[in-house]
Amino acid sequence: MVKGASDAILRCLEGFELDWDGEIYYQSQHIDDYLAAIEQLQQQQSLYHCHCSRKQLADNPVIYPGFCRQQPPVSSLDYALRIKTFDQHLVFHDYLQGQISENMAKQHGDFIIQRKDGIIAYQLAVVIDDHQQGVNHVVRGYDLLDSTPKQAYLHQLLDYQLPSYMHVPVLVDQQGQKLSKQTFAQAVDDSNRSQTLWRLLVLLKQNPPQNLATATIKDILEWAIDHWQSQSLRSINSMQMNHDYQ
Repeated sequence: MVKGASDAILRCLEGFELDWDGEIYYQSQHIDDYLAAIEQLQQQQSLYHCHCSRKQLADNPVIYPGFCRQQPPVSSLDYALRIKTFDQHLVFHDYLQGQISENMAKQHGDFIIQRKDGIIAYQLAVVIDDHQQGVNHVVRGYDLLDSTPKQAYLHQLLDYQLPSYMHVPVLVDQQGQKLSKQTFAQAVDDSNRSQTLWRLLVLLKQNPPQNLATATIKDILEWAIDHWQSQSLRSINSMQMNHDYQ
């Protein structure tokens, strides 16, 4: 992360009066928790060493073909850790997207939970993070729905309670690309926070009254909570941000 980025994120949240519970959770302070989960998975014989090079993986399909699954571990070589998946369906319910059923082996394959450089993969880290913080509802962008079966699978293996999920539409530009730092999207405009919140409610099809655009942030958030209609977003994967809202 860029130096100072975390402080900027916290200042932005404070500016929009989006408060949080408890202390701020930094992944860098929880490496031992991730390693303990890896040890548990190893004890369950759910992991194996993968020595494949990037070239080997680039020459093969997106779904990992299991080259290293039957190979004995070779501790002298660099390796990643992959989780074993099987020809079985994992089923969970998403509040907006409905029932999700995917075959773990055929649609996801044996995925990495720790890279060769020792970095813990997102799929494992986020599961441990949610469990540690007692998260029981996850609301996030539709673009992350593909990751959720992997995380649900890890929840099962670690005997964690599965959260409830809701994947909401993501904002995209005129080329259909998600607004993010990777696509050089502008940062959140906090020069007129009330107007920004009102515009977001319009994009989310919540039909806020016009006079709410000049209300206090507290009043806008209270209105949004009282009038929130998730069903307005059903079956919508993305929303284009037109020039009027940029």
